[in-house]
Amino acid sequence: MFKKSLITLTALIISTGAFAQGMEKFSGSDRKGVMAPEQNFTGTAYVEMIFENKDPFVVNAGKVTFLPNARSNWHTHPAGQMLVVTEGRGWVQEEGKERLVMAAGDVIWCPPGVKHWHGATDSSSVTHYAIQQFEEGKNVDWMEAVTDAQYNPVSAD
Repeated sequence: MFKKSLITLTALIISTGAFAQGMEKFSGSDRKGVMAPEQNFTGTAYVEMIFENKDPFVVNAGKVTFLPNARSNWHTHPAGQMLVVTEGRGWVQEEGKERLVMAAGDVIWCPPGVKHWHGATDSSSVTHYAIQQFEEGKNVDWMEAVTDAQYNPVSAD
């Protein structure tokens, strides 16, 4: 009985050390945000990384707040993107389709390789979590800026 218990305990210790690394907590007060880079965004947008890509979980997430009239450039994601809207109202558009309103509580799935943009409306801010998986080390392909006429065709008339 003792020998069997010792073997079980030894196996447990070995397997725990080999496989378990333990949970990690990342405090919200430790996160630093930055203004979104002008080469990929129009207007004022603030990005706060929520979590980084860390093997084996090859996904990252950022909390993005767009002030009125701010938006991303056109872009695609090699493995797709999920947007979880937490505050405000904004717009999201897939190339060649109608612009959609997104509001707090909405979740938007953008499939891999689909060209799109997202941001605030012309009169309200919006905040969303942008979650994307990496494929071959990359999670986004940035493209050209969204023109004012593409962003808000109603006011461009």
